Amino acid sequence: MARPDDDTGKTGRKKPRKKTIPAAEARVTQAERRSRERTVVGWREWAGLPALGVDAIKAKVDTGARTSALHAFNIRPIDGGRRIRFDIHPLQRDDARVQTCECDVVDYRWVMNSGGHREKRFVIETPLDLGGEVWPIQITLTDRDQMGFRMLLGRTAIKGRMLVDPARSYCRRRKIGKPSLKKGSKAAAKARASRKKPASEEE
Repeated sequence: MARPDDDTGKTGRKKPRKKTIPAAEARVTQAERRSRERTVVGWREWAGLPALGVDAIKAKVDTGARTSALHAFNIRPIDGGRRIRFDIHPLQRDDARVQTCECDVVDYRWVMNSGGHREKRFVIETPLDLGGEVWPIQITLTDRDQMGFRMLLGRTAIKGRMLVDPARSYCRRRKIGKPSLKKGSKAAAKARASRKKPASEEE
């Protein structure tokens, strides 16, 4: 007959003891679970800015940059400076397609660019569409015409949402075709010439 203080049941078999997970190991397990729940993106992705009428734009995912940036030109403040109107070239190395956008201004701040120079930029807030996931992000407007990508996606925009795999590209969205241009047109010739230019180091 089993003693009252032993760990056997009525069958005489020992009861399984509960496994205790050390606190440090438990924290690692929770971190791994959160990591699995996050979306994986590559170092470059096709994104969309639906509120600006941009279905597809190639963005470089840069965790070294705090703020996201969008190539913009012809920037014109309107409505007393509360809103802004600007033009962009959404497709890389293609000046034939121009998209005019309009958005509220949320800030006008100093930003350090990749060359180490400070410049004052307009800041807008607009929804980002990355592989069907949509959330609002802040973007600064600047001239990125000489850069390889029209858009830079900084770490603040993806913090807590995405994990970056620098060995992969275009994980979230397939490339969307470019608009057709008439053969022999000036725009087509310009587009062909731009494709012959050497790619930037940023690519």
